[in-house]
Amino acid sequence: MSPAAPPWLSLDHVWLPYTQMANAPLPLPVVSADGVRLELADGRTLIDGISSWWTACHGYSHPHIRAALAAQLDRLPHVMFAGLAHEPAYTLAARLASLLPGDNERQLNHVFFSESGSVAVEIALKMAVQFWRNRGQDRHRFIAFSHGYHGDTLGALSVTDPATGFHDAVAAWRVPQTFAALPRTEPERAAFDHLLAAQRHDTAAVIVEPLVQGAGGMRFHDAATLAFIRAACDRHDVLLIADEIMTGFGRTGRLFACAGDDKCGGSVPDLMCLSKALTGGTLPLAATVATTRVFDAFRSTRNEGAFMHGPTFMANPLACAAANASLDLFEREPRLAQVAAIEAQLHRELAPCRALPGVVDVRVKGAIGVVQLDTMAASALRPAFVERGVWVRPFGNIVYLAPPFIIDKADLARLTTAVCEVIATWSKGFPHD
Repeated sequence: MSPAAPPWLSLDHVWLPYTQMANAPLPLPVVSADGVRLELADGRTLIDGISSWWTACHGYSHPHIRAALAAQLDRLPHVMFAGLAHEPAYTLAARLASLLPGDNERQLNHVFFSESGSVAVEIALKMAVQFWRNRGQDRHRFIAFSHGYHGDTLGALSVTDPATGFHDAVAAWRVPQTFAALPRTEPERAAFDHLLAAQRHDTAAVIVEPLVQGAGGMRFHDAATLAFIRAACDRHDVLLIADEIMTGFGRTGRLFACAGDDKCGGSVPDLMCLSKALTGGTLPLAATVATTRVFDAFRSTRNEGAFMHGPTFMANPLACAAANASLDLFEREPRLAQVAAIEAQLHRELAPCRALPGVVDVRVKGAIGVVQLDTMAASALRPAFVERGVWVRPFGNIVYLAPPFIIDKADLARLTTAVCEVIATWSKGFPHD
């Protein structure tokens, strides 16, 4: 028998995300969260294996972030960002500029704040189009990649691969864009280079999720692929937008995925989008960060050359205080070492899934572990994880883990054991080709 729902929980007035409300079950009522654990209204606890959509990198209720929020709440919860200024936003912008990858050719050092990842992408797209317009060119198209996902607003959806199924219902509103295969192989690289050469005069920018394509299937590529994309954009004078909303702040093993690796140097974009773990999973905040070259195209004696965008809660002081506290933790605590340890444990403990019928692939990058199935059955597995005391939310044909970086070995082992057990049970009861 299912535990009784608390009196406040019903579906009478709430519209849930990605959910068919005609047959939606009640969601699990969470009353508190601490570290890597979610406490339910009935007293059960779940180990969170996906960090609340990859945001809670430091775990929940970290005392340093809580203290920063309490202090900021006492001083200034919010003030408009047009014509007025507050210290947390200016400090955060300077800290981000100092942390983001850069080289002699380009440095990401001009921060435009917003409230969500989708909006950060919208802003980047608008900046790219207006960058060229301010330079006297009409470039209004974008090149994106197969299996890419960049958000749910209409502009972001236009550069999200239609095959992901996120925007079938609004296909008539979708702005047509060009989609290419990620250039991993030599034939794919030749095709991508040819595409850029053919469309460069109409193309404002290429947009990519560096190293990991998230909601499109947790698909990985290497730093060499990213470096090729950067070099191709340079050859054909096209801007590059890096969507680091999911990959930013340590998830792939480096603070930012664009930093590359020791074998292949960084691939600094012209525009970078950040959100999710920016505040450590506490408050909504996003940033679109531009290089000086992009920023300077908007500096003019003409008012119409300015960037005309301004979210109401842009640079909210509380959110900026949380983000500054989150950056403190990256400086003070061994987050990237923790990610490396998580990566090694995921490699070891998810490996047995490779032998199971119906498993197509097992892959790990940083604090991301993925088991790919041969059929779109993942969502049906969700209740089995709750029964095992863990919160894992598979989608499509993907069962994945993206835990908070502070998770200890025992709790991570509970997550990996649950993944192996649930998939093994599914594998025995499902016919596979």
